Amino acid sequence: MPPALELVDVAAGYGKVEVLHGISLVVPQGSVVALLGPNGAGKTTTLRVVSGTLTPTSGAVRLHGKRIERRSASAIARAGVALIPEGRGIFPSLTVRDNIEIAVRAARHSDDASRRTALDRIVASFPRLGERLAQQAGTLSGGEQQMLALSRALVCEPKVLMMDEISMGLAPIIVDQLFEQVAALKHAGTTILLVEQYLTHALRFADICYVLNKGTVAFCGEPAELRGADAVAGYLS
Repeated sequence: MPPALELVDVAAGYGKVEVLHGISLVVPQGSVVALLGPNGAGKTTTLRVVSGTLTPTSGAVRLHGKRIERRSASAIARAGVALIPEGRGIFPSLTVRDNIEIAVRAARHSDDASRRTALDRIVASFPRLGERLAQQAGTLSGGEQQMLALSRALVCEPKVLMMDEISMGLAPIIVDQLFEQVAALKHAGTTILLVEQYLTHALRFADICYVLNKGTVAFCGEPAELRGADAVAGYLS
C-alpha cells in the first residue's frame, strides 16, 4: 500500500527565490507526521505545495500513489486534502453556521442530510461553536476561530489533514482543547501532517518527525530520537 502522502525531491519557491531545495518526506496512512523547524525553514511552503496553492519547480507529490503536483488547489481538495492555514482561513463576515455549511457544500456528495449531520457533529465536538452559530465568525475569539477552522476541515472528512500552527497566539488552555481534537482524530485513524510551534504537543502526538532547515530535511525520525538528537536541537530553538 502506498503512503497517504509522499514528496520526492521537491523544489519550490517564489519568483527567483528557491525555498525548498529538493525535499523528500513520507506520511504513512493513519499516521501523524510533525514538520518542525525555525521560521523560514520552508514548512508553510511545503504545505502550500501539497495543497496546490504553489506549484513546485521540480519533484513529485503523490496522494495515495497518484501524482497531484500539477493539479489545481480545488482538485486536490476534492481528492481529499484539507489545509488549516496559518491565520485560520475562515470567512469573517459570515456566520459560524454559514462557514460550516459552505465547507460541507464543497465536500463530495453533499446534501441536506449530510449538512445537518455535519453541523450536529461539529456542535457535539465544539459546544462553544454551537452556542454561536448565528454570530459573525470575525467576532469570535481567537480560540473559537481556530475551532471553526478545524471544524470546517473536518466536515470534509479529508484523507489527509494538514494543520499550520493551529496553536499560534492562543492561550495554553485553548491549545489543550484543540489538541484534544487532534488526539481524537489520531485515534480515529486520520492521516495528519502537522506544523506546530509547541514542541511538547508535536512530539506527544507525532509518529514521525521531520526537521526542516533552510529548505532541506535536517532530520527524520521518531519523536524519541529527536529528543536525543543534539545535532538538531539548534534548529528547533
